[in-house]
Amino acid sequence: MLNLIEFGTPTTLPALVIAHGLFGSARNWGSIAKRLSDERQVIAVDLRNHGKSPWSESHTYEDMAEDLCEVISARWKQVDLVGHSMGGKAVMMFALLHSHFVRKMIVADISPVNYNHNQIEYIQAMRAVDLSRVNTRSDAARQLAKSGIETPLQHFFCQSLNVADKIWHFNLDALEQNMQSIMSFPPTCATHSGSVLFLSGSESNYIRPEHRTEIKRLFPYAQFAKLPCTGHWIHADNPQGTEVNIRAFFAV
Repeated sequence: MLNLIEFGTPTTLPALVIAHGLFGSARNWGSIAKRLSDERQVIAVDLRNHGKSPWSESHTYEDMAEDLCEVISARWKQVDLVGHSMGGKAVMMFALLHSHFVRKMIVADISPVNYNHNQIEYIQAMRAVDLSRVNTRSDAARQLAKSGIETPLQHFFCQSLNVADKIWHFNLDALEQNMQSIMSFPPTCATHSGSVLFLSGSESNYIRPEHRTEIKRLFPYAQFAKLPCTGHWIHADNPQGTEVNIRAFFAV
């Protein structure tokens, strides 16, 4: 079962389940989730091979969709969903396979397509950190900087570093072995006819105009919105705008 961080208590609104991106964790969404819990129960999940959730050699979107189904079906008849990046693909796959559990969904800065780049360099950089010389997260950040990792990503990765135990809360081997699956999206004839918002950052190119045909094929009622002066990490770059859009979309 996935590790969950719960905020607030059940209300008349459906619970909101949030799925983080690659190399993230439930904690990355903690500040926004806590604020949103003034209106409803909010659940941030650690996806497999991340955070405190179980590790597995397999890391496909079908896997992640079934992990979410195990959590959601055990407690709720229907939920709202937010998924960022890899988590966005996971919630899309969940909606395509288990549509009846989904009331409304926000997909944050990702499309249901195959991307040509990969994130192996970040795995290599984390492996290169000499954890025996790390006494604070700043120590790890300095080593990541020597591998060419930009400052925002240094801090982002280090949120998932357990300094006391000298371990990353990622299954780096599994993520590397499954990188092709992570950067792709499973071919499917399934569709989801519910309400979906594709929320992108204006400075990001993960949701491109040429992706809209495939988005509309899978999610015929998809809507689109863009956050100004915001990159791929919308919840970090523009937390206020992200929160405002989440509240507005799910309030209707």
